[in-house]
Amino acid sequence: MASASRLLPPAPPPAAPLHRPRTRSHLAVPRLRCRAASSAATSSGAALLEGGGSAAEVALREFVTLDELRAAVRLRVRTFCEYAVDSVGAEDHRKALADREFEALQDRISGKTINFQRVSCINGTVPLSPSLMTADELCSMCKFVEDGEERVVVGSLDLNQCLWLPDELTGKRPGVNEDSQTRAYLSNVCVAKELQKKGLGYALVDKSKKLAREWGITDLYVHVAINNIAGQKLYKKSGFVYEGEEPAWKARFLGRPRRLLLWFDMNKEPL
Repeated sequence: MASASRLLPPAPPPAAPLHRPRTRSHLAVPRLRCRAASSAATSSGAALLEGGGSAAEVALREFVTLDELRAAVRLRVRTFCEYAVDSVGAEDHRKALADREFEALQDRISGKTINFQRVSCINGTVPLSPSLMTADELCSMCKFVEDGEERVVVGSLDLNQCLWLPDELTGKRPGVNEDSQTRAYLSNVCVAKELQKKGLGYALVDKSKKLAREWGITDLYVHVAINNIAGQKLYKKSGFVYEGEEPAWKARFLGRPRRLLLWFDMNKEPL
């Protein structure tokens, strides 16, 4: 599951073409499921990946350090831009993409980017542990250190308070009013491929709703590719409904699959 609506357009690609990898690394505990840890843990933003008699706590929160933010950006590049095993210059290309998005994301969060009133990066992180050791690439790319502890970003998204996202369909609710921006968009929604289909994406979206409520958001939007069935199921489960879709000519012009625009009514979200 991924929704790459705001990752920056890539620089010229390496010599070998991009495509889905032939093999995937797997966690040692593939039957884990994500659920709320407890009433106390939920209020602080935590969930459990559990199964087989073991459980790993996932911290769900806004990013704290720049090291964590950079790890989140690396996860996005890893999720949205996968390369053939023998691609020439793939690592250099990934690094260039991550550096560009890291700088751009900092600008959006700090308020330097026009149109973005407020932006937050929300991450799901877990301690680096033996159960993750078989996911070598994930750990090496998405690891960061906080208070002396090594952690790994395993899920991420951005919550953007703004009237529109560049190159994307604009939401109709609550109407365009420059003086009262109560519309927000989710973007760059991704979960490490090793932990997909375990409820982590749903937990991240739920966390973003809670933050959106604190911001006074009334209407929450997300764009999802028309061929991203897993993403559509996630957002439907999260309460999003169809509002519109991108015309085919625009998708062809931008060189990507058509996007659907989904809407969530924050007024129906329980307090």
